[in-house]
Amino acid sequence: MSFFPKRFTPTIVTLSTVLVAASCFASGEDSASWPRVPSALQIDPVIEQKIDSLLAEMTIEQKVAQLIQPEIGYLTVEHMRQYGFGSYLNGGNTAPYGNKRADVATWLQLADAMYLASIDSSLDGSSIPTIWGTDAMHGHSNVYGATLFPHNIGLGAARDPELIRMIGEATAKEVAVTGIEWTFAPTVAVVRDDRWGRTYESYSEDPEIVADYAGPMVTGLQGELGESFLQKHYRIATAKHFIGDGGTENGLDRGDTLLDETRLREIHAAGYYTAIATGVQSVMASFNSWNGKRVHGDHYLLTEVLKNQMGFDGFVISDWNAHKFVDGCDLEQCAAAFNAGVDVMMVPEHFEAFYHNTVQQVNDGLIPLDRIDDAVRRFLRAKIRWGAFSRGKPSDRPESLQTQWFNAPEHRELARRAVRQSLVLLKNNEQLLPIAPNSRVLIAGDGADNIAKQAGGWSVSWQGTDNTNADFPNATSIYQGLHQQITAAGGSAELSVDGQFDVKPDVAIVVIGEEPYAEWYGDIQRLEYQYGGKQDLALLQRLQAQDIPVVTVFISGRPLWVNKELNASDAFVAAWLPGSEGQGIADVLLRSKDGTIQYDFSGKLSFSWPKYDDQFLLNVHDDDYDPLFAYGYGLAYADNVTLEPLHEETSPASESTASDGVLLFVRNLADGLLWRLSDSSGEEVTTRASSAVSADGRSVSMQSVNLAYQEDGRKFVWSTDQHHASASLQFSSPELVSKDRNAQLLQMSIRMDQAPMASTAKASVQLDLLCQQSYCARSESLLPLLAGLKRGQWYTIAWPLSCDNKAQVGDEQAETRMVEELLRFNASGEFSLAIAEVALVATANESALLQQCPL
Repeated sequence: MSFFPKRFTPTIVTLSTVLVAASCFASGEDSASWPRVPSALQIDPVIEQKIDSLLAEMTIEQKVAQLIQPEIGYLTVEHMRQYGFGSYLNGGNTAPYGNKRADVATWLQLADAMYLASIDSSLDGSSIPTIWGTDAMHGHSNVYGATLFPHNIGLGAARDPELIRMIGEATAKEVAVTGIEWTFAPTVAVVRDDRWGRTYESYSEDPEIVADYAGPMVTGLQGELGESFLQKHYRIATAKHFIGDGGTENGLDRGDTLLDETRLREIHAAGYYTAIATGVQSVMASFNSWNGKRVHGDHYLLTEVLKNQMGFDGFVISDWNAHKFVDGCDLEQCAAAFNAGVDVMMVPEHFEAFYHNTVQQVNDGLIPLDRIDDAVRRFLRAKIRWGAFSRGKPSDRPESLQTQWFNAPEHRELARRAVRQSLVLLKNNEQLLPIAPNSRVLIAGDGADNIAKQAGGWSVSWQGTDNTNADFPNATSIYQGLHQQITAAGGSAELSVDGQFDVKPDVAIVVIGEEPYAEWYGDIQRLEYQYGGKQDLALLQRLQAQDIPVVTVFISGRPLWVNKELNASDAFVAAWLPGSEGQGIADVLLRSKDGTIQYDFSGKLSFSWPKYDDQFLLNVHDDDYDPLFAYGYGLAYADNVTLEPLHEETSPASESTASDGVLLFVRNLADGLLWRLSDSSGEEVTTRASSAVSADGRSVSMQSVNLAYQEDGRKFVWSTDQHHASASLQFSSPELVSKDRNAQLLQMSIRMDQAPMASTAKASVQLDLLCQQSYCARSESLLPLLAGLKRGQWYTIAWPLSCDNKAQVGDEQAETRMVEELLRFNASGEFSLAIAEVALVATANESALLQQCPL
């Protein structure tokens, strides 16, 4: 009997699968050339002469420093002064000085400090200005109070390239005010499997829309070639992720794209052609592999195709620590990625070691000096084109003084317009919509007054999971937008998340949808909405049973199988992830005071909508194309279309076996699990978030750290003097656990960041497994283990679950017992430990496990 839900079973990709696929689609089998991009952007001899002069004066150390990009959570001003790094970035969860709600002036303050340190030649001998890169994904989306436009999936439904250009320019202005020179946008992925967690970053499953949009977005960010290009408020743009990121097998982020070269080019290169044609200066390499080979290490794709055949004269930037996965590389060195064609390496945390190792690799001939010179030339070319050597420090630039650009009224109105144009009407039986604003309207659902949910990931924080309405001070929730217009027209708007009411409403508007997520954490294996729990469906059905007309506004980052929810709704609107301007939804759903239509629905699906819950690969032009709503579908108010009841059959869930393994905390915290922090008094804090602190504010804290990927680990810090505090991984409700746990291991990666204080007589660290109140199936002191670990280094450790502490077992004959906590770390004194990749694994060698009792 397994005591973990079977839905935790990981997908297993075998080596043979990769080898067979690679042999079928080897790049050499289809080497048709990639057409060169016609571009009005030409090499400027004056710029090249300036680069020649700089290169002639630069040491190897100075050249390497130009090619390394640290992250502000780890980089200090002193580091910048010492090394003179060519660029730096802020990650999705990092803001200046650790302040998530830092204002514009604070962002500009850090930009000034880093700029001045970079041109200070007293330590590194270099005065080349650094530049700052940021993920301005849908507006200047990392910054507190910025205008947030709909995510790309919604913009794709708008079918309006000029709107995209305007959004790009508005974003550039807000980025400029904070002193930042460079944005890692636009994403030009063509998503083929909607289970991918980055689906909402794509404009469409159709390369045509992506191609139509990539050029205008780059122009909006960078300016028109030959006119305003990279002048005034315009910023350096990045087309990403080259190439095939939207086509990975099983929709797995950072997975393998199994395609022949013709289809790779025809489907996944579309956006790069128009981006390069409009002068994009940066291209980000992709985490994924192509037919088994990591793109970051693929010389053919990065150098021969992108640079030589397509004619891209900008620079290639790597993704966050993506070099680690190239053969022969690790977090602290990667000659292979440089040699493949990556020019600037994003090394958020380990930049000092990476710098020294790269210098050594150049000196040893592992990275040819001419490859380094080419990379530096490409990067300096973009910096000079932008004016990094002539514009001065960020706060002195004219565009930085235009503080009225940040969250400007015209930007909010543009975002509101984008919301209106992105909405897609999927159902409107008996033409329920538009609603008279003087009606009695019940507004229900947990998305109604939830700006974090409507904004999604990449909004103030990376995953968006820790946000509240307070993190969006200038935004309007969907409920607020509806309430404003309804009450102004004399109607009644009652907010009730659970749908309860005192007076029966004329109509209910129910706002439901996906919780926020971003890359990697957002991957799913089933398309059924709320698989495993149908609380939103129950709400819709309860209102429907009371004979209340129901309008469902569905917030999502991808099309999902919602046949049951469609059947329980009289009207159904795909609102995608609308961003900060929720009132744009009221503009379309409600009539004006005089009864006329304010704005009609104009959005058309840029992604096909599934008819069945297992239609993972559903794309227009497929031979077996059979959607519920086809690509391009979208009703208008003049359409009198009745959607008949839909089938509600689901495909059978795949069964798991003990040998499959069970993921508990690998990228995501598994369903039904929580983190729990208990202080020295025993008071508890539980959360699924990535950071927290115990109730007393000091005993133990939790924060995100990196193992293999961005924020895929959790670091616990104890500061408890002589008292114990604990950090636990617990079930949301007690689980019935089988006593038969033979051949099972609890495996995790651990990293000791601060050893237990030896000077503290009562210092202790204990691991407890499978606990309920005072009983734990196994308890071990970790002090002997920790004594053998190197500080700051990751180790993989496994504990057998077949070993009970017999002295503690009072019910040895019981076949099952209730368990509340899966694992618990108890510690006193100052101590810090990080964990990642927690999983239940199996082995057939039971006797070997028993020999490990005790550990």
